[in-house]
Order: sequence, then C-alpha cells, then structure tokens
Amino acid sequence: MEPLTVTICAGTACTVMDGTGLLLLEDQLPEGLRGRVRVRGARCLDHCREGRGLEAPYVLIGDELMGRATVAKVVARLEERLG
Repeated sequence: MEPLTVTICAGTACTVMDGTGLLLLEDQLPEGLRGRVRVRGARCLDHCREGRGLEAPYVLIGDELMGRATVAKVVARLEERLG
C-alpha cells in the first residue's frame, strides 16, 4: 500500500501562524502511522490567496485540505483515515 502523503505549507502566512511546528510532524507520528505516511513540505499551497489566510496553517492530507492545522489535528485525522 502506497503511503498517504501529507503536504505541509511553508508559505509566509502558514509559517507566521505557527506552521513551523508542523514541519516536525514526521518525528511526532505515533508508531502505528510510521511508514504509512509520507510527509513533505511545499513552498506555498496558495490557499491564503482565496481569502482564507486566517485559517493558516494549511496541510493537505492526500487531497483533503485542512486549515488551522496542528500536529494533534493532523495525527487525529490520519488515525481516522488509516485506522
């Protein structure tokens, strides 16, 4: 099974809105998710331009967009999706 890709936005708004902690997501994954998730950064996912800058930081879990992302919220969603 292909790992689920989590893309973390590293654009200015996401960085300012505490997105830097998300860049450590891979180190904070529970044992059951390790190897089942691929974490990568993106220069900018461009969702702030849609007028939703206050929802930064953004993360894509597969093709699912999550705003106001935190490590805890991303891990919870990954556990829901991957069981």
